[in-house]
Amino acid sequence: MNRWALGGDLSVARIGYGAMKLTGWPQGDRPSRETALAILRRAVELGVNHIDTSYYYARDGVAANELIREALSPYPADLVIVTKVGALVEGSDVALPAADMTGLTPDGLRRGVEANLRSLGVDRLDVVNLRMGGHDRSETSMAALLTTLLELREEGLIRHLGVSNVTADEFAQARAIAPIVCVQNLYNLSKRDDDPLVDACAAAGIAYVPYFPVGGFQPIKAGHLDAIAARHGATVPQVALAWLLARSPNILAIPGTGSLAHLEENVAAGTLKLSEEDLAQLG
Repeated sequence: MNRWALGGDLSVARIGYGAMKLTGWPQGDRPSRETALAILRRAVELGVNHIDTSYYYARDGVAANELIREALSPYPADLVIVTKVGALVEGSDVALPAADMTGLTPDGLRRGVEANLRSLGVDRLDVVNLRMGGHDRSETSMAALLTTLLELREEGLIRHLGVSNVTADEFAQARAIAPIVCVQNLYNLSKRDDDPLVDACAAAGIAYVPYFPVGGFQPIKAGHLDAIAARHGATVPQVALAWLLARSPNILAIPGTGSLAHLEENVAAGTLKLSEEDLAQLG
């Protein structure tokens, strides 16, 4: 698979793995524990070395970080685990009113970082994304939040910083405060509002990591998609992933799945080459 130097020093395959679906958080089914562990191990066997997770991906006693630790620790030397902190401190917080969520406070951020360290069983986190919540952003100081994370980085607990669920203006603000190595936002073949931000990140040498790369809870719909998939003998999600990789060299896809078969398909999408005609039809 093609690779990207995340933060300039962490070489990752451009198709990674998002661990959220292993827990069924915040909704939906999840695989058995045995299947979840097998998926993580198989992903690494297939060359995946970028895993996206968070301490708050947890439901009913099943936590993504703990599955990752059980499946993969001691971790391969080249494995990059990207986690996040933000509005939520625990998975159950998702049910709270926005005003009661304490993750976007200095104490909440420290608790989140420490929880990620503890549950993954590491001394330093490779990359921590500051995920902005859906509450009134005017009441939240990005400078204060990033300053807290910079302090934790100075303490040796974090290697690199990223941001998630941000606007273009917030991205610019973040870059003025801290060295940002990645942006994680909603983006896929059907949801392209972030086109300018993808290009801005590429120009700055910053990775853009789309969440819900194959649609998330809503299947992707786009003209010619089925026909293009049939022409390549591929699945629609594979074409959607291949489109992302073709869209810009700084895009790192992190499709999640609770199925070993789908994992194999997702990784195989890294070798699917769309033609100029395909790309023109997809728009």
